[in-house]
Amino acid sequence: MKQLTVVSGKGGTGKTTVLASFAALTQNAVIADCDVDAANLHLLLQPRILEEHEFRGAKVAVRDETKCQKSGVCEAECRFDAITVDAVDTRACEGCGLCVLACPNRALQLQRIVNGHAYVSETRYGPFVHAKLLPAAESSGRLVTRVRQLAEDAALRDDRWVVLIDGPPGIGCTATAAMADVDVALVVTEPTLSGMHDMERVVQLASHFHLPVAVIINKADINYHNTQQIRTFCAGNGIPLLAELIFDDVATRAMAAQSPLVEFDDGPVSRGIASAWRQIENHFNGSG
Repeated sequence: MKQLTVVSGKGGTGKTTVLASFAALTQNAVIADCDVDAANLHLLLQPRILEEHEFRGAKVAVRDETKCQKSGVCEAECRFDAITVDAVDTRACEGCGLCVLACPNRALQLQRIVNGHAYVSETRYGPFVHAKLLPAAESSGRLVTRVRQLAEDAALRDDRWVVLIDGPPGIGCTATAAMADVDVALVVTEPTLSGMHDMERVVQLASHFHLPVAVIINKADINYHNTQQIRTFCAGNGIPLLAELIFDDVATRAMAAQSPLVEFDDGPVSRGIASAWRQIENHFNGSG
């Protein structure tokens, strides 16, 4: 079983469009949406939910009303204004535990609460694992790990040869959880100053974990100078450049039609994505 994570240093570079097309091209994958803070891959894959799993992440203070004497010490000590003598605001509580230590009556303790849900679904492209955090909920890195565990279980159960992971943007906890121990981290970037800067940061993160990296440039024709700089960066760091995709509003139209791009259109962008996928397959098969 191989694992590929599609990542980007910033949002909006087109990684979800690329990942959905990969899923349509292989037809034998497990797909995982690990962008749990802003999941949107389900809009293209139209899943039917089979399983729902509660996710308990961050700890918050929970009061035992039978022990509480309403001394107000907890309220006075909490720097996040998350607790009063009457209630705990679970959205504001950081789970630091100071109120638990400060309470003279031992009426408080930290407990994990439901922060969201993970789902195992079916699509016409294969099993799909995705998740949803509750509003203002935290511990999304732990939820990413849970999504990946469920995806790996589905791949082993159904004898699927690859897990395709739609990673979150950035280089934070969720990105690290989505990239850890995969076979390839595919960076989708764009020739803008922010896209180039954040691409370099996510490449550094992948290098820290000794992960093979490849790059796709999306909207490569909007700034030829910056595109050349990305080419130079990839060549200088030994990073395969799999495709240079032109700007085309067909990607937006495919998304509006709730369809992976390669099934919606056979234009140059779709052909570029298909070429990139063939190169990844060759790499996984040991011939690239």
